[in-house]
Amino acid sequence: LSSALEIAEDVLMPDTGVDYVHADVPTPEQILGHRVGGRHTEPHQIVAYFEAVAAASDRVTVAEHGRSYQNRPMIYAVVTSPANHARIADIQEENRRLSDEPGSVDAAKRAEQPAIVYMGYGVHGDEASGSEAALLMLYHLAAGEGGNIEQALDELVILIEPAMNPDGRHRFTSWVNGNRGHTPVTDPNNREHNQPWPGGRRNHYWFDANRDYLALQHPEGQARQELFNIWRPQIVNDVHEMGSESTYFFQPGVEERVNPLTPPLNQELTARIAEYHADVFGELGQLFFTRETFDDFFVGKGSTYPDVTGAIGILYEQGSSRGLKRETDHHGVLTYAVTVRNQFATSLSTLDAALAMREELLEYQQNFFTQAREIAREFPEKAYIVPLTEHRNRAQALLQMMARHRIEMYALAESVEVNGRAFAPGEAVIVPSDQPQFRLLQSIMETRTEFDDNRFYDVSTWTKPLAFGVDVRPLLEDPEPYLGAPAENLDFDGGALVGGRSDYAYLMRWDSYFAPRALYRLQDAGVHTRVIQRPFTTLIDGERTRFERGTVLIPVKHTAHDLDADGDVHVLIEQAVANDHVRVYAAASMMTIDGPDFGTRRFGSLLNKPEVAIITGSGSASSAVAGEVWHLLDHRFEMPVTLLDADRASASRLRRYNRLVLSSRPRDVSTDDIEQWVREGGVLIAIGAGARWVAGRDWAELEEKEFDVDELLKDTPWEDLADVRGAQRIGGSIFEAALDVTHPVAYGYGERVALFRTDNTFYEPAEAPGVTVATYTDNPLLSGYLSKELAEIVPGSAAIAAKRLGSGRIVLFMDNPNFRNFWYGTNGLFLNAVFFGDTF
Repeated sequence: LSSALEIAEDVLMPDTGVDYVHADVPTPEQILGHRVGGRHTEPHQIVAYFEAVAAASDRVTVAEHGRSYQNRPMIYAVVTSPANHARIADIQEENRRLSDEPGSVDAAKRAEQPAIVYMGYGVHGDEASGSEAALLMLYHLAAGEGGNIEQALDELVILIEPAMNPDGRHRFTSWVNGNRGHTPVTDPNNREHNQPWPGGRRNHYWFDANRDYLALQHPEGQARQELFNIWRPQIVNDVHEMGSESTYFFQPGVEERVNPLTPPLNQELTARIAEYHADVFGELGQLFFTRETFDDFFVGKGSTYPDVTGAIGILYEQGSSRGLKRETDHHGVLTYAVTVRNQFATSLSTLDAALAMREELLEYQQNFFTQAREIAREFPEKAYIVPLTEHRNRAQALLQMMARHRIEMYALAESVEVNGRAFAPGEAVIVPSDQPQFRLLQSIMETRTEFDDNRFYDVSTWTKPLAFGVDVRPLLEDPEPYLGAPAENLDFDGGALVGGRSDYAYLMRWDSYFAPRALYRLQDAGVHTRVIQRPFTTLIDGERTRFERGTVLIPVKHTAHDLDADGDVHVLIEQAVANDHVRVYAAASMMTIDGPDFGTRRFGSLLNKPEVAIITGSGSASSAVAGEVWHLLDHRFEMPVTLLDADRASASRLRRYNRLVLSSRPRDVSTDDIEQWVREGGVLIAIGAGARWVAGRDWAELEEKEFDVDELLKDTPWEDLADVRGAQRIGGSIFEAALDVTHPVAYGYGERVALFRTDNTFYEPAEAPGVTVATYTDNPLLSGYLSKELAEIVPGSAAIAAKRLGSGRIVLFMDNPNFRNFWYGTNGLFLNAVFFGDTF
């Protein structure tokens, strides 16, 4: 290659036959101040380079499609010929017809269309080499002549998103660049190679952005989905890094673990594309592997989501150098420059494949959507009814997610009865199966308990109605008579103030998703709130009205500050109704018709405003679950949260907080300090690995059930050990649990709940009465994989336990009630522990 495309190390580059004759296009070094591969490029530098190239080249436009949590711009480049740029809106429309109106595109017209190739780099911020390759790709396409450049620009529209997780990349590049001297150090023990907790992999809230393709709970994923909706690419590159001792992986992956909704032809085309990668790596002498380790099952990650939405998604994994140079056991010193070169090479070979297979790829996408509707018409479940009458905000969150995926939804035009339940217009949304996104819709709705392979790279199930806690009903008849206008306004609503102004008190039901946010606002304003712990009936606007356990009492006059009955509390109530979508009732008296009166001590508790700390830092293991708690409380429920590093969680510092969340085993925290803090009145809320750590303390008084995997393995041949052990792993499954609805941790819930679990450790129900809040039912598996051996252990096991310890309390969630930010259905249980954790 020309010296204009040299990278930091003297490494063999692919022979492209291209000359870089467009001198007006700046090289990366001219803008960055360093050669690619010689330093880790910061996100703002990437943006600057992309904008500089766009300003200099009529082949490139750059647009911002979103902002990260830290307000960093998310950009992408559109690279194609000037002639294609001039008609780019027409190209988008022609391409959209392949999916929206596949029957309207004939073969001759399709043959003239450019294919859309999306290249996404850096969804994990510390997998840095891909974003450097994006810089090289942009220069190569903008400045080059010869080879297949002109053909690529004429026949393809290439989308380059260089830094899909700019916040994580910033965290990582700041570390490696700031902990490197003039002379590179290859020692893996050097600080450059060992980034601190939480690392750069995840986004601002420590969430894995490569697990958000389906849930779309974060701005990075939502912005990326907007790109997909506009462009509908035929090939999607998903560029990653893996452990330093590995070589290079590209798909196809493990054949037995392909999602059943993916057409077989998808994998055939993936294998064909792989031949182009193999050719370029053969030229370079670079080792690689396929059909191992990585699978295409979970549709919520970047290489599988495209497969069920009409594209060919391909995962690329490069062994990571992390720093500039790193010693390895298997291939000597691995340099950053070589890892960048390899990512650049497979990006080039992707273009080679796209050019050679362009018409096949376009035809595949057209047929994908034609066949989707044909399969849908034979599918027994003709539509899905999503009720809006109960858990309205959770249902709206589910519908919002589906709308982001272009799933068609309609208002209910006529009353319909499904499985003994009647739905009237205005009470539900109907989602027909016969639509372009049928395969994705089926993936969202399906429950699956049987699998061709019992090993999973990620989770084994993700059924969204169970995740959101919404009673979605399948309709088995023709939905056409029930389809009203398209469901477009899906914003959260449902708040109401019944009875106008009260001189006594207001009553807030606890069954609205955002009720905890409203409660915190009131507490923060100085209103003394109470929770009524028995059902009662009182007069509201002249009508007898029944209230369940967990109703929050909001007195008008009993406040901490100068709020008065003439308006301040009433204004706060009106704001809660409008902003938090809660149902509030103006009481006509402080006396009830039946049940406890409002001043009860026995059946009512004064609520303390939560002062929450989450144990974080290197002493708390994984950041993922801690990040989910942080995001839930801080971002969604707008509560201040202290991120308390484990090595600072001394007894004296803990006294500042009345709620402490353990999301994993706290290695650097004194067990005695935590026990003392609880005994003095604190509420310890432990999740997953954190709950298992607490359960192992003497003061938790929980007994682990015995399950000896090694006993199962004793006659297993060595080469089969990993597979047999993997078959006993719960890789993300959904279980049904029975709740004690009288317990404060269960307020607002019915008798059954769907819990998500990723661990094999189970516990006997507590011997002490009233401690076990939830137990798994006799037939607990709702969806996902469970081995026959574990199926004998799960029933009757404790899922949630809550007990007193001295003056404090412990609440243990054996599962993760906030899994990946989309498990809306059990967020409320966790929030009950936060707000009601000291009321039992």
